[in-house]
Amino acid sequence: MAANQAQGRYLTLFLAALTVLCAGIAYFSSGIGKLVGLVGVVGLVAALAGFSSIKGGEGKTPQRGGASGLKATGAILAAAGWILVLVGIQIVTTTGGRIVLGLLGIGVSLYGITSVLPAAYNKNASWKG
Repeated sequence: MAANQAQGRYLTLFLAALTVLCAGIAYFSSGIGKLVGLVGVVGLVAALAGFSSIKGGEGKTPQRGGASGLKATGAILAAAGWILVLVGIQIVTTTGGRIVLGLLGIGVSLYGITSVLPAAYNKNASWKG
């Protein structure tokens, strides 16, 4: 959701360019597919350049610095759970083992998302003075 008109324009350009790029990738074997893909890439670059040009007008974020190690740990745990699921499916051949690894991976991700990340962000929250 865009906060102002410039953000809305660049968001619309970004979504349209991403759609055009996906169409170009789908038909990449043809000449028109390469052209459509190139148009999509140019549109994405233009949208990202537009986003970076209006970034300064948003003001300061209320989040103070700090707890970056805890934030990284939470993000790593969230990603590691899904990596555990993806790798575990390739290694374990039994259905029961896959279910156990899947549940373990989901548990690791949920622990990172629901316990570690909120603790990291609430440690230096703006309302805590």
